[in-house]
Amino acid sequence: MEKSKTTAIVATVVAALLCGCPGLFGLCWGAIGLIVGFIPGAEIDIFGSSDPTTAMLTGLGAICGGIIFIAIPIVVGVLMFRKKSAPAPEPVSEEPLPPTA
Repeated sequence: MEKSKTTAIVATVVAALLCGCPGLFGLCWGAIGLIVGFIPGAEIDIFGSSDPTTAMLTGLGAICGGIIFIAIPIVVGVLMFRKKSAPAPEPVSEEPLPPTA
């Protein structure tokens, strides 16, 4: 296996562990907060607030953050494993070079 392929695999795995796992946790916690906000009579304590709207907005924010954190390893994997094209050759001018003194 060539060195750049190994680097791509390591970068993708590290991104998945450091961003993907917390992203999944954020999705689960946000879903729980969102669902609890809809349950009438539920005992809600989100940062000292018992307002259902606070629980729903916190859950929605956690879901959005979780989606962003899950997208990071996907983007890292796509960028690391894409085929890099060869650089385009520079155009050659047909005009002669001016004389130098």
